[in-house]
Amino acid sequence: MLDDLLGLLTEDINRMLFALLVGSIIGIEREYRSKSAGLRTMILVCLGSCLFTILSIKIGGEPTPERIAANIVTGIGFLGAGVIFKDDNKVTGITTATTIWMVAALGMAVGAGHFQTAAVSTVIVMVVLVILVYLQKQIETLNQLRNYRIVYNYKKAGFEKYERLFQKFGLKAVRGAQSKSHDKITGYWIVQGAKSNHNRLISALLDDEDIRELDF
Repeated sequence: MLDDLLGLLTEDINRMLFALLVGSIIGIEREYRSKSAGLRTMILVCLGSCLFTILSIKIGGEPTPERIAANIVTGIGFLGAGVIFKDDNKVTGITTATTIWMVAALGMAVGAGHFQTAAVSTVIVMVVLVILVYLQKQIETLNQLRNYRIVYNYKKAGFEKYERLFQKFGLKAVRGAQSKSHDKITGYWIVQGAKSNHNRLISALLDDEDIRELDF
């Protein structure tokens, strides 16, 4: 009887330690990149999901293990939403939020005893987070989407002047709101194109004496 109990405890401890390892591997990468959810967060998410899964299997009855697993996913969804921010027309934190969600799934897999599945999935997550970053940077070099805000001296054909400039540098632009205040016009554009073309455009805009303010 005692041997059976010790065996169960050892199995649970092994699962918790494996969850600690999985959370640490992904957490180190997030911490290295100074993300809002770093090493400790990833470890706790993985350990918590693992422990909830172990308890749901051991307790049984109502609620069923499936319902507890579903509640874990719901709870992690609220946690992930807390790291998503919108700033200057840009949404940040989505990758960190989905990483938290994935780490919770890994913890559940470990808690259920699927060590091989968790190990392979951890490797895949690390490939996505580490290696694909360089591919993403290459794609961004070829095609970027930027928001431009230009405040310039009032002229009847002012916005057309800058749209011709976008075309000159091989960029596609979608005009946003235009507003006039006294002798100044504020224009917004969403501009798409290669990074090098954006840099050439910015150099030209910085040399434009009619421009009073420029955000890009």
